[in-house]
Amino acid sequence: MAQDRFLDRRDAGRQLASRLLSQQAWPDTTVLALPRGGVPVAYEVAQALGAPLDVFLVRKLGVPGYEEVAMGAIASGGVRVLNEDVVRRAGVTPQAIAAVEKREEAELNRRERAYREGRTPAPIQGRTVLLIDDGIATGATLRAGLKALRALSPARVVVAVPVAPPEVCRALRSEADEVVCLLTPPDFMAVGQFYRDFHQTTDEEVRDLLARAASPPEKE
Repeated sequence: MAQDRFLDRRDAGRQLASRLLSQQAWPDTTVLALPRGGVPVAYEVAQALGAPLDVFLVRKLGVPGYEEVAMGAIASGGVRVLNEDVVRRAGVTPQAIAAVEKREEAELNRRERAYREGRTPAPIQGRTVLLIDDGIATGATLRAGLKALRALSPARVVVAVPVAPPEVCRALRSEADEVVCLLTPPDFMAVGQFYRDFHQTTDEEVRDLLARAASPPEKE
């Protein structure tokens, strides 16, 4: 059954890496994970490709009073993108935008410090970037990440995920240079539907995998 396709996120990452390697070579590539769930998937991809791994944090900027409505986003690298149409329609003042941004920036910075533990960010400019999550439901966070990522001048951005609704994968192809979705089930209801083990990834797991990825390989 489709629900049993992936044992867990690490298994999904290995299957995703196999697909990516079967399609092309990946020189000058950086693997970026959307934490937390995207990190175990991206770790396996980075290991298979011999590429650096990092997190790419995205924080939605919600309209005050209607926080579920995104008026923009901030992301790793000091990037901010605003949806001017939403800002104008909602009548959000520059002062209100600044207040929301300050709050979300504090949380983004806290997570970056916690996850990176002093390590410098992986290179992005002029490189192919693989942007990876454990799956996509609506694609809202990933779309915000794509817009923010473009501001850091990568040569190419490839979205790679184990599972997503077919219509979301199609829509993303107009925003990314390439989209790789292993599963595009028409009966998609939730990402966890396609994993046997979909326990919540912890901050400790994220830190451990990033530290392991940054360590030089052991000599035999």
